[in-house]
Amino acid sequence: MRPILLQGHERSLTQVIYNAEGDLLFSTSKDHVINVWYSHNGERLGTYNGHQGAIWTVSCNKDSTLLASGSADNTIKLWNVETGVCLKTWEFPTAVKRVAFSEDDSLLLGVTEKRMGYPGSVVVFPIDIRVLEHGIAAAADAPILTITTEDSKVTVAGWSALDRHIITAHENGAVSLYDAKSGTRVDRRQVHEATVTDLQVAQDGTYFLTASKDKTAKLIDSETLEVLKEYVTDTPLNSAAITPGPQELVILGGGQEARDVTTTSQRQGKFEARFYHRILQEEVGRVRGHFGPLNTIAVHPRGTGYASGGEDGYVRVHAFDDSYFKFRYTM
Repeated sequence: MRPILLQGHERSLTQVIYNAEGDLLFSTSKDHVINVWYSHNGERLGTYNGHQGAIWTVSCNKDSTLLASGSADNTIKLWNVETGVCLKTWEFPTAVKRVAFSEDDSLLLGVTEKRMGYPGSVVVFPIDIRVLEHGIAAAADAPILTITTEDSKVTVAGWSALDRHIITAHENGAVSLYDAKSGTRVDRRQVHEATVTDLQVAQDGTYFLTASKDKTAKLIDSETLEVLKEYVTDTPLNSAAITPGPQELVILGGGQEARDVTTTSQRQGKFEARFYHRILQEEVGRVRGHFGPLNTIAVHPRGTGYASGGEDGYVRVHAFDDSYFKFRYTM
């Protein structure tokens, strides 16, 4: 499984995502640039330029026409995927840590950071696909829903099945469920002992996977917040992704804190991507490569490979070999 090494960023990666078809790969980093690549050969298609700070997050709608990004320059930007033109900019008092399109692409969720006396919040904007035809006029200036969190700041968020609920994960390790229309909190569970660093929802929206600094990842039901499975590692985790069929696996990534890496070898830093059996909760393999902590992992929508972005500034795109699809776990 020889990876394609993508060198398009000057600083550490913050997020990588595939579009719905899996032919495009988007990457963001702390160097103010969003890159888009062909996922099958690593050719760079172009960049989206306009942010003035580190870019923390990116999300693409289902038909790959609109791209949303959130940055440390306190803005969310909406882009035309094909032309790279910025269609809309929303400004906030603090940095934006996560953006996510809803299942039907009619809504865009954003998570703003709790800082400098400002409370953290989750904002929802209506998105009209006609924004491509009419420019910025078709995109609303104000959010239709704002959820303010008083207890612990939201670090990541996503949508449940059919966009019924907004799922939020918090700095204190808790996970909450909010009604997507009223913004009222439906449920809250303390599932981790430390900060939740990533949240990725399954393709059908019925469950999601969290990664945490407490060295565990957990598979959680989207309706009840019941912990279905737990994956225990020996390193703080920054990202966790679910592989669609045929293999029932999850991929976890993390490593020693960046400030300690200079005194740590690649092996001791635990910078591998770790594969766990989704049902049996046991580790089945590791893939090395990065020489810094893994910050983000994304799996191809068809399950044919995965991409990872690290503190080292590289994106590594892996296509699974035939042996991966023939693998069977024996108990």
